[in-house]
Amino acid sequence: MFGVLFGSWRLGLTAAILACVADAVFHARTVSTIPAWRRASAAERQTEAQLKKLERNGYKTLHARAIPGSEAQIDHLVVGPTGVYAVDSEKWDKRLPVRVQSHRKLFHGPFNQKPRLDEARWEAAQASDLISKALGREITVVPSLAIYGPPIPWRILNIREVDVFSGGLVRKWITKRERSLTTAEIEAIYRAAERVLPARYPE
Repeated sequence: MFGVLFGSWRLGLTAAILACVADAVFHARTVSTIPAWRRASAAERQTEAQLKKLERNGYKTLHARAIPGSEAQIDHLVVGPTGVYAVDSEKWDKRLPVRVQSHRKLFHGPFNQKPRLDEARWEAAQASDLISKALGREITVVPSLAIYGPPIPWRILNIREVDVFSGGLVRKWITKRERSLTTAEIEAIYRAAERVLPARYPE
């Protein structure tokens, strides 16, 4: 009798240990080791993947850069032959339509997106000011809002001084402009931006 009970106990213990191991493996495979607050959003990852393809054409990108003294963040700062760009990536509810009024008001469903446009414009202006001071010459940073989710009923539209477009057009929006920077200028601006706009999530 004792042998039967002892054998049953050992089998139960073995099963419990195997269950714990299986649970640990499952969580290791399904839970990221990167804290949620440090992970890029789905929209940011989509834009980052597009911008990576521009590297072979001489473009350099900084991701998730903080504006010193604020809680604001530039999702992507791009420096390349056609200029300097601040791209904010947005994932919006695809069930709500996107519309514009008088080229001055952007709506997502019933929600006025003026604060989001103002934020994007302010972030680009701050980046421009910081980089310009670091280099001792005027550097313009073009603000934009790349929207994922709902269809955008235009290609590229400037609303309140911010270029607004579907997220899939990021590369075309950047490369369609005329070349204005040399390789040396691109490198200098990129290095300055790297210094004055710290990484939001430093290692």
